[in-house]
Amino acid sequence: MLRIVTFFGRKMIRLLSLLFAICVITFILISHSPIDPIQSYIGADMMRVGPEQREKIAEHWGLNEPPREQFFRWSSSVMEGDLGTSMIYRRPVSEIISEKFLNSLALMIIAWVISGIIGFSLGIAAGMKKDRWLDRIIKWYCYTLASTPAFWMGLLLVMIFAVWLEWFPIGMGVPAGVLAENVTLMNRINHLILPALTLSIVGVANIALHTRQKLVEVLSSEYMLFAKARGEKGLTLIWRHGIRNISLPALTLHFAAFSELFGGAVLAEQVFSYPGLGQATVEAGLRGDVPLLLGLVIFSSLFVFTGNLIADLLSFIVDPRMKVKRHL
Repeated sequence: MLRIVTFFGRKMIRLLSLLFAICVITFILISHSPIDPIQSYIGADMMRVGPEQREKIAEHWGLNEPPREQFFRWSSSVMEGDLGTSMIYRRPVSEIISEKFLNSLALMIIAWVISGIIGFSLGIAAGMKKDRWLDRIIKWYCYTLASTPAFWMGLLLVMIFAVWLEWFPIGMGVPAGVLAENVTLMNRINHLILPALTLSIVGVANIALHTRQKLVEVLSSEYMLFAKARGEKGLTLIWRHGIRNISLPALTLHFAAFSELFGGAVLAEQVFSYPGLGQATVEAGLRGDVPLLLGLVIFSSLFVFTGNLIADLLSFIVDPRMKVKRHL
Protein backbone atom coordinates (compact mmCIF):
# COMPACT_ATOMS: atom_id res chain seq x y z
CA MET A 1 0.00 0.00 0.00
CA LEU A 2 2.83 2.35 0.89
CA ARG A 3 4.51 1.68 -2.46
CA ILE A 4 1.32 2.61 -4.30
CA VAL A 5 0.92 5.84 -2.31
CA THR A 6 4.56 6.73 -2.95
CA PHE A 7 4.15 5.95 -6.64
CA PHE A 8 1.13 8.22 -7.04
CA GLY A 9 2.69 10.90 -4.85
CA ARG A 10 5.73 11.15 -7.11
CA LYS A 11 3.50 11.22 -10.17
CA MET A 12 1.40 14.06 -8.77
CA ILE A 13 4.48 16.13 -7.95
CA ARG A 14 5.75 15.62 -11.49
CA LEU A 15 2.34 16.51 -12.89
CA LEU A 16 2.05 19.75 -10.93
CA SER A 17 5.58 20.85 -11.81
CA LEU A 18 4.97 19.96 -15.46
CA LEU A 19 1.72 21.95 -15.61
CA PHE A 20 3.31 24.97 -13.97
CA ALA A 21 6.31 24.96 -16.31
CA ILE A 22 4.16 24.49 -19.42
CA CYS A 23 1.76 27.28 -18.42
CA VAL A 24 4.61 29.71 -17.72
CA ILE A 25 6.39 28.94 -21.00
CA THR A 26 3.14 29.16 -22.98
CA PHE A 27 2.22 32.49 -21.39
CA ILE A 28 5.66 33.94 -22.12
CA LEU A 29 5.41 32.86 -25.77
CA ILE A 30 1.92 34.36 -26.08
CA SER A 31 3.08 37.63 -24.48
CA HIS A 32 5.82 37.98 -27.11
CA SER A 33 3.60 36.96 -30.00
CA PRO A 34 3.13 39.55 -32.79
CA ILE A 35 -0.60 38.74 -32.89
CA ASP A 36 -2.80 41.52 -31.54
CA PRO A 37 -5.57 39.80 -29.50
CA ILE A 38 -7.75 42.91 -29.59
CA GLN A 39 -7.60 43.09 -33.37
CA SER A 40 -8.35 39.38 -33.59
CA TYR A 41 -11.26 39.87 -31.20
CA ILE A 42 -12.77 42.73 -33.21
CA GLY A 43 -12.16 41.10 -36.61
CA ALA A 44 -13.48 42.79 -39.73
CA ASP A 45 -14.96 45.74 -37.77
CA MET A 46 -11.50 47.03 -36.86
CA MET A 47 -11.92 50.28 -38.81
CA ARG A 48 -15.14 51.12 -36.96
CA VAL A 49 -13.64 50.75 -33.50
CA GLY A 50 -12.00 53.82 -32.00
CA PRO A 51 -9.21 54.08 -29.43
CA GLU A 52 -11.65 54.43 -26.52
CA GLN A 53 -13.47 51.26 -27.47
CA ARG A 54 -10.17 49.42 -27.87
CA GLU A 55 -9.23 50.53 -24.38
CA LYS A 56 -12.52 49.27 -22.97
CA ILE A 57 -12.07 45.92 -24.69
CA ALA A 58 -8.52 45.62 -23.34
CA GLU A 59 -9.75 46.54 -19.85
CA HIS A 60 -12.61 44.03 -20.03
CA TRP A 61 -10.28 41.15 -20.91
CA GLY A 62 -7.41 42.36 -18.72
CA LEU A 63 -5.10 42.92 -21.71
CA ASN A 64 -4.03 46.37 -20.48
CA GLU A 65 -2.26 44.84 -17.48
CA PRO A 66 1.40 43.76 -17.44
CA PRO A 67 1.96 40.11 -18.44
CA ARG A 68 2.99 39.16 -14.91
CA GLU A 69 -0.28 40.45 -13.42
CA GLN A 70 -2.27 38.76 -16.18
CA PHE A 71 -0.64 35.44 -15.40
CA PHE A 72 -1.18 35.68 -11.64
CA ARG A 73 -4.81 36.71 -12.14
CA TRP A 74 -5.36 33.81 -14.52
CA SER A 75 -3.58 31.28 -12.27
CA SER A 76 -5.66 32.44 -9.28
CA SER A 77 -8.84 31.79 -11.25
CA VAL A 78 -7.54 28.34 -12.27
CA MET A 79 -6.92 27.49 -8.62
CA GLU A 80 -10.60 28.22 -8.01
CA GLY A 81 -11.63 25.95 -10.90
CA ASP A 82 -12.31 28.70 -13.43
CA LEU A 83 -10.39 28.48 -16.71
CA GLY A 84 -11.79 31.81 -17.89
CA THR A 85 -13.87 32.83 -20.88
CA SER A 86 -12.83 32.35 -24.49
CA MET A 87 -12.38 35.55 -26.49
CA ILE A 88 -13.33 33.77 -29.72
CA TYR A 89 -16.42 31.85 -28.64
CA ARG A 90 -17.53 34.18 -25.79
CA ARG A 91 -18.17 31.08 -23.68
CA PRO A 92 -16.45 29.44 -20.69
CA VAL A 93 -13.28 27.62 -21.68
CA SER A 94 -14.31 24.49 -19.80
CA GLU A 95 -17.49 24.17 -21.89
CA ILE A 96 -15.58 24.55 -25.15
CA ILE A 97 -12.96 21.98 -24.15
CA SER A 98 -15.58 19.43 -23.11
CA GLU A 99 -17.51 19.97 -26.34
CA LYS A 100 -14.46 19.74 -28.59
CA PHE A 101 -13.01 16.83 -26.65
CA LEU A 102 -16.02 14.63 -27.38
CA ASN A 103 -15.37 15.08 -31.10
CA SER A 104 -11.63 14.47 -30.78
CA LEU A 105 -12.09 11.53 -28.42
CA ALA A 106 -13.94 9.43 -30.99
CA LEU A 107 -11.31 10.30 -33.60
CA MET A 108 -8.33 9.47 -31.39
CA ILE A 109 -9.78 6.26 -29.92
CA ILE A 110 -10.55 4.81 -33.35
CA ALA A 111 -7.13 5.81 -34.69
CA TRP A 112 -5.40 4.51 -31.55
CA VAL A 113 -7.07 1.10 -31.71
CA ILE A 114 -6.57 0.65 -35.47
CA SER A 115 -2.92 1.73 -35.39
CA GLY A 116 -2.24 -0.59 -32.44
CA ILE A 117 -3.80 -3.64 -34.09
CA ILE A 118 -2.19 -3.05 -37.49
CA GLY A 119 1.19 -2.08 -36.05
CA PHE A 120 1.32 -5.08 -33.71
CA SER A 121 0.33 -7.45 -36.51
CA LEU A 122 2.90 -6.03 -38.93
CA GLY A 123 5.60 -6.20 -36.26
CA ILE A 124 4.87 -9.88 -35.60
CA ALA A 125 4.88 -10.68 -39.31
CA ALA A 126 8.19 -8.86 -39.83
CA GLY A 127 9.80 -10.49 -36.79
CA MET A 128 8.78 -13.97 -37.89
CA LYS A 129 10.18 -13.38 -41.40
CA LYS A 130 13.35 -11.57 -40.41
CA ASP A 131 15.54 -10.48 -43.35
CA ARG A 132 13.12 -11.96 -45.88
CA TRP A 133 11.14 -10.11 -48.51
CA LEU A 134 8.12 -9.59 -46.22
CA ASP A 135 10.32 -8.12 -43.51
CA ARG A 136 11.98 -5.76 -45.99
CA ILE A 137 8.62 -4.56 -47.33
CA ILE A 138 7.22 -3.93 -43.85
CA LYS A 139 10.35 -2.08 -42.71
CA TRP A 140 10.32 0.07 -45.87
CA TYR A 141 6.64 0.81 -45.27
CA CYS A 142 7.25 1.76 -41.62
CA TYR A 143 10.29 3.94 -42.34
CA THR A 144 8.29 5.74 -45.01
CA LEU A 145 5.40 6.34 -42.61
CA ALA A 146 7.74 7.47 -39.81
CA SER A 147 8.98 10.31 -42.03
CA THR A 148 5.54 11.23 -43.38
CA PRO A 149 3.78 14.24 -41.79
CA ALA A 150 0.16 13.72 -40.78
CA PHE A 151 -1.06 16.69 -42.81
CA TRP A 152 0.57 15.33 -45.99
CA MET A 153 -1.06 11.93 -45.46
CA GLY A 154 -4.38 13.67 -44.88
CA LEU A 155 -4.10 15.66 -48.08
CA LEU A 156 -3.22 12.49 -50.00
CA LEU A 157 -6.26 10.66 -48.66
CA VAL A 158 -8.48 13.62 -49.47
CA MET A 159 -7.25 13.66 -53.06
CA ILE A 160 -7.73 9.92 -53.53
CA PHE A 161 -10.89 9.06 -51.58
CA ALA A 162 -12.73 12.39 -51.49
CA VAL A 163 -11.84 14.14 -54.75
CA TRP A 164 -11.08 11.34 -57.23
CA LEU A 165 -13.19 8.43 -55.96
CA GLU A 166 -15.78 10.60 -54.12
CA TRP A 167 -16.30 7.91 -51.49
CA PHE A 168 -16.08 10.23 -48.48
CA PRO A 169 -16.71 13.93 -47.78
CA ILE A 170 -13.78 16.33 -48.06
CA GLY A 171 -13.97 17.56 -44.49
CA MET A 172 -15.94 18.83 -41.49
CA GLY A 173 -17.54 16.74 -38.76
CA VAL A 174 -21.10 16.80 -40.15
CA PRO A 175 -22.68 17.54 -43.56
CA ALA A 176 -22.78 21.24 -44.44
CA GLY A 177 -26.17 22.92 -44.30
CA VAL A 178 -27.82 20.16 -42.23
CA LEU A 179 -29.48 20.98 -38.90
CA ALA A 180 -27.98 19.34 -35.82
CA GLU A 181 -31.14 17.36 -35.09
CA ASN A 182 -31.10 15.95 -38.63
CA VAL A 183 -27.51 14.67 -38.48
CA THR A 184 -27.46 10.87 -38.20
CA LEU A 185 -24.85 8.57 -36.72
CA MET A 186 -23.86 7.37 -40.19
CA ASN A 187 -23.22 10.99 -41.23
CA ARG A 188 -20.82 11.44 -38.34
CA ILE A 189 -19.07 8.12 -39.03
CA ASN A 190 -18.75 9.00 -42.72
CA HIS A 191 -17.00 12.28 -41.85
CA LEU A 192 -14.85 10.52 -39.24
CA ILE A 193 -13.34 7.81 -41.44
CA LEU A 194 -10.71 9.82 -43.34
CA PRO A 195 -9.31 11.73 -40.30
CA ALA A 196 -9.17 8.50 -38.27
CA LEU A 197 -7.53 6.67 -41.16
CA THR A 198 -4.92 9.42 -41.44
CA LEU A 199 -3.96 9.18 -37.77
CA SER A 200 -3.97 5.38 -37.71
CA ILE A 201 -1.76 5.04 -40.80
CA VAL A 202 0.82 7.49 -39.45
CA GLY A 203 0.79 5.86 -35.99
CA VAL A 204 1.56 2.34 -37.26
CA ALA A 205 5.32 2.76 -37.75
CA ASN A 206 6.57 3.01 -34.16
CA ILE A 207 4.57 0.13 -32.75
CA ALA A 208 5.39 -2.12 -35.74
CA LEU A 209 9.16 -1.51 -35.61
CA HIS A 210 9.26 -1.87 -31.83
CA THR A 211 7.26 -5.11 -31.91
CA ARG A 212 9.47 -6.51 -34.66
CA GLN A 213 12.66 -5.80 -32.71
CA LYS A 214 11.29 -7.33 -29.50
CA LEU A 215 10.11 -10.45 -31.32
CA VAL A 216 13.50 -10.88 -32.98
CA GLU A 217 15.14 -10.73 -29.54
CA VAL A 218 12.66 -13.24 -28.13
CA LEU A 219 13.11 -15.66 -31.02
CA SER A 220 16.88 -15.67 -30.48
CA SER A 221 16.64 -16.22 -26.72
CA GLU A 222 17.65 -19.41 -24.93
CA TYR A 223 14.17 -20.38 -23.73
CA MET A 224 12.89 -20.09 -27.30
CA LEU A 225 15.62 -22.45 -28.49
CA PHE A 226 14.66 -24.83 -25.70
CA ALA A 227 11.00 -24.69 -26.80
CA LYS A 228 12.03 -25.48 -30.37
CA ALA A 229 14.07 -28.42 -29.11
CA ARG A 230 10.94 -29.79 -27.42
CA GLY A 231 9.19 -29.83 -30.79
CA GLU A 232 7.18 -26.61 -30.62
CA LYS A 233 7.04 -24.67 -33.86
CA GLY A 234 5.00 -22.34 -36.03
CA LEU A 235 2.19 -20.19 -34.66
CA THR A 236 1.98 -22.27 -31.47
CA LEU A 237 5.57 -21.38 -30.63
CA ILE A 238 5.00 -17.69 -31.40
CA TRP A 239 1.79 -17.56 -29.37
CA ARG A 240 3.10 -19.31 -26.25
CA HIS A 241 6.55 -17.79 -26.00
CA GLY A 242 6.58 -14.82 -28.39
CA ILE A 243 3.40 -12.77 -28.24
CA ARG A 244 3.05 -13.10 -24.48
CA ASN A 245 6.53 -11.64 -23.98
CA ILE A 246 6.21 -8.76 -26.44
CA SER A 247 2.60 -7.71 -25.79
CA LEU A 248 3.34 -5.78 -22.58
CA PRO A 249 6.18 -3.64 -24.04
CA ALA A 250 4.06 -2.98 -27.13
CA LEU A 251 1.04 -1.98 -25.04
CA THR A 252 3.18 0.24 -22.82
CA LEU A 253 4.65 1.97 -25.86
CA HIS A 254 1.20 2.39 -27.35
CA PHE A 255 -0.17 4.13 -24.25
CA ALA A 256 2.94 6.30 -24.07
CA ALA A 257 2.27 7.42 -27.66
CA PHE A 258 -0.67 9.60 -26.53
CA SER A 259 1.45 12.71 -27.10
CA GLU A 260 2.10 11.78 -30.73
CA LEU A 261 -1.58 10.94 -31.15
CA PHE A 262 -2.66 14.35 -29.89
CA GLY A 263 -0.06 16.14 -32.00
CA GLY A 264 -1.14 14.25 -35.10
CA ALA A 265 -4.80 15.03 -34.33
CA VAL A 266 -4.01 18.76 -34.44
CA LEU A 267 -2.71 18.49 -38.00
CA ALA A 268 -5.35 16.03 -39.17
CA GLU A 269 -8.19 18.14 -37.84
CA GLN A 270 -6.81 21.17 -39.63
CA VAL A 271 -6.66 19.33 -42.95
CA PHE A 272 -10.21 18.00 -42.64
CA SER A 273 -11.66 21.04 -40.79
CA TYR A 274 -12.76 18.60 -38.11
CA PRO A 275 -14.27 20.42 -35.08
CA GLY A 276 -12.05 19.00 -32.36
CA LEU A 277 -9.40 20.08 -29.89
CA GLY A 278 -6.73 20.31 -32.58
CA GLN A 279 -8.60 22.84 -34.65
CA ALA A 280 -9.53 24.81 -31.52
CA THR A 281 -5.84 24.92 -30.50
CA VAL A 282 -4.71 26.30 -33.85
CA GLU A 283 -7.53 28.82 -33.92
CA ALA A 284 -6.79 30.00 -30.37
CA GLY A 285 -3.09 30.44 -31.19
CA LEU A 286 -3.67 32.33 -34.44
CA ARG A 287 -6.27 34.66 -32.91
CA GLY A 288 -4.52 35.28 -29.60
CA ASP A 289 -7.21 33.71 -27.40
CA VAL A 290 -5.08 33.43 -24.26
CA PRO A 291 -7.63 31.80 -21.88
CA LEU A 292 -8.65 29.15 -24.42
CA LEU A 293 -5.07 28.38 -25.45
CA LEU A 294 -3.89 28.01 -21.87
CA GLY A 295 -6.89 25.84 -21.04
CA LEU A 296 -6.13 23.61 -24.00
CA VAL A 297 -2.47 23.40 -22.97
CA ILE A 298 -3.47 22.24 -19.49
CA PHE A 299 -5.94 19.70 -20.84
CA SER A 300 -3.55 18.30 -23.45
CA SER A 301 -0.83 17.96 -20.80
CA LEU A 302 -3.23 16.05 -18.56
CA PHE A 303 -4.24 13.88 -21.51
CA VAL A 304 -0.65 12.95 -22.36
CA PHE A 305 0.26 12.48 -18.69
CA THR A 306 -2.68 10.11 -18.25
CA GLY A 307 -1.45 7.97 -21.14
CA ASN A 308 2.04 7.77 -19.64
CA LEU A 309 0.58 7.00 -16.20
CA ILE A 310 -1.49 4.12 -17.59
CA ALA A 311 1.63 2.77 -19.31
CA ASP A 312 3.57 2.89 -16.03
CA LEU A 313 0.72 1.25 -14.12
CA LEU A 314 0.54 -1.59 -16.64
CA SER A 315 4.26 -2.22 -16.23
CA PHE A 316 3.97 -1.97 -12.45
CA ILE A 317 0.99 -4.34 -12.13
CA VAL A 318 1.54 -6.88 -14.90
CA ASP A 319 5.31 -7.25 -15.05
CA PRO A 320 6.58 -9.07 -11.90
CA ARG A 321 10.10 -7.82 -12.53
CA MET A 322 8.96 -4.28 -11.71
CA LYS A 323 7.76 -5.45 -8.28
CA VAL A 324 11.10 -7.15 -7.62
CA LYS A 325 12.93 -3.93 -8.45
CA ARG A 326 10.69 -2.02 -6.01
CA HIS A 327 11.63 -4.43 -3.20
CA LEU A 328 15.29 -4.11 -4.03
